[in-house]
Amino acid sequence: MNKQQRRPWVVGVSGASGTPYAAAVLRGLLAAGEDVDLVVSRASRLTLLDETGIAFRDAHWREDLAAWLARGADGKPDTFDVEVGGVRYWPAGDLAAGPSSGSYPVKGMLVVPASTAAVAGIALGLSKDLLQRVASVTLKERRPLVVAVRETPLNGQTLKHMVALDEAGAVVLPASPAFYAGATHIQDLVDFVAGRVLDAAGVPHKLYRRWEGELGGAAPRPD
Repeated sequence: MNKQQRRPWVVGVSGASGTPYAAAVLRGLLAAGEDVDLVVSRASRLTLLDETGIAFRDAHWREDLAAWLARGADGKPDTFDVEVGGVRYWPAGDLAAGPSSGSYPVKGMLVVPASTAAVAGIALGLSKDLLQRVASVTLKERRPLVVAVRETPLNGQTLKHMVALDEAGAVVLPASPAFYAGATHIQDLVDFVAGRVLDAAGVPHKLYRRWEGELGGAAPRPD
């Protein structure tokens, strides 16, 4: 697609634990044929290094992203075959980046995982880095914003910030896996949360088995 036709989803990755959630969302968007603008916060680089051993580098972001998205939630490399050609990367410190302006065409933004610091910054409109700035722009332009909060327990201040986000029009989506889909592997639990994020964004996917109104649906089925 040319630049005039491209209208991506912005995916913001904050420093909360849960980088497999972000990877699953990114894979789901790319599998659905969506373009992606990616913002990786400074704190999330430390989390990614700790959880996967992958050092995300600005100068080598494409190779690092490919290695990250190929990795399964259980830590096994080369679990997925992913083409990252539809991704554009913006450094978190680049406040002049395209998505920092409301005139830059995007479909919306998914913050996954969202730390309590990111939740607070977005709710208060701080715009201290590109992730928070894009989220603020998304809200003011009345575009879809999904905030996948990954923290437990939650204190009163964070709950107030979450209510503020809801009132501003965002979807507050705690990273809470369910078990009715018949999870048998850690990847199933990760994919359930990622699927719910994509559901909130209206992006089609096949990441989890949907509830069909019948008890026993989570029982293992023969292949």
